[in-house]
Amino acid sequence: MTAPYRSARAAGLAVLLCAAGCNQEAVKPAPPDAAAPASPAPAPAPAPGVRVYVTNETSGDLTVIDAGSQTVLATAPLGKRPRGIRVSPDGTSLYVALSGSPPAPPGTDESKLPPPDRAADGIGEVDIATNRIKRIIHAGNDPEQLAISADGTRLYVANEDAATVSVVDVASGAVVASVKIGEEPEGVTIRPDGRVVYVTSEGDGAVFAIDTQTNKMLRRIPVGPRPRSIGFLPDGSRAYVSLENDGAIAVIDARQHKFLRRIELEGKGNTPKPRPMGIAVHPDGSMIYVTTGSFSHLFFLDPAKNTTVTSFEVGQRPWGVALLPDGKTAYTANGPSNDVSVIDLATRTVVKKIAAGQRPWGVAVVTR
Repeated sequence: MTAPYRSARAAGLAVLLCAAGCNQEAVKPAPPDAAAPASPAPAPAPAPGVRVYVTNETSGDLTVIDAGSQTVLATAPLGKRPRGIRVSPDGTSLYVALSGSPPAPPGTDESKLPPPDRAADGIGEVDIATNRIKRIIHAGNDPEQLAISADGTRLYVANEDAATVSVVDVASGAVVASVKIGEEPEGVTIRPDGRVVYVTSEGDGAVFAIDTQTNKMLRRIPVGPRPRSIGFLPDGSRAYVSLENDGAIAVIDARQHKFLRRIELEGKGNTPKPRPMGIAVHPDGSMIYVTTGSFSHLFFLDPAKNTTVTSFEVGQRPWGVALLPDGKTAYTANGPSNDVSVIDLATRTVVKKIAAGQRPWGVAVVTR
């Protein structure tokens, strides 16, 4: 071994020994009683997003609103005259009534109307993830409103021009039954237990109760002129029906299918008189909310006393109404002004109006 090599080897060994000794303090383990650094707390789960969907009858499209920011997220084409709208039980689809019949407000001379476009009639099934129509279900002439069973297998569709209710198998899109009822059927709502569906008949001034197992009519319940929409209490004991021409709400025993009483909506000297249209029921059944068309108000009804609590102006001709899942906020579709009112139900004030399409009609809410 040469002298230079021995010198280099000694120098290297000295460096290693120094490194081991000099760094001994740096690598010394922490005392047993030293506190370990706290792990960061897991981030809270994000709150589920809530979307509000509004059908626009004249522009033929869908306005999608983010309930958190109260802003419009999207506008999606639907078809002719989208009106009634429902959400599938699994929250993945919307079902929208589309109609090729020309609008015919009360007093219209129907002999002067253009012929209906029956090819445009149907129920549009909308994919909530994309806001696109997946298919059109042909469910009779001139669909206006509809309901969907709790298991998502059946649609019940009011065919206004045909005076029938179509029962549709959702999977196949086939009409499995057609139930003849009164003229101009409109509102369609299933009792919370799923055993009965109620349908209003504007022309007959009655509500028709249909057995969902047999698709047979159980009873015709006279209620008053031009019934529109139906709301059930959560326990299914009573139904509340808006009577447009009478400015009143009909109360029905929803187990015996019997008319009980009327609740008058006082106009407080305003003109025109209240014209009740849409109905929404608070999730706990403590309050019922009624839009009143050209009267512009939202009424609060106490179902325990069957009396009105208050009313206030919310927009131009409010029609469709829906509540957010927490029951604290309502949305109304205001046709002539092409907007949607956001209503704080606790303070009973309109906190914002959101521009929609032309002639907004129906409202539905989805928690994503």
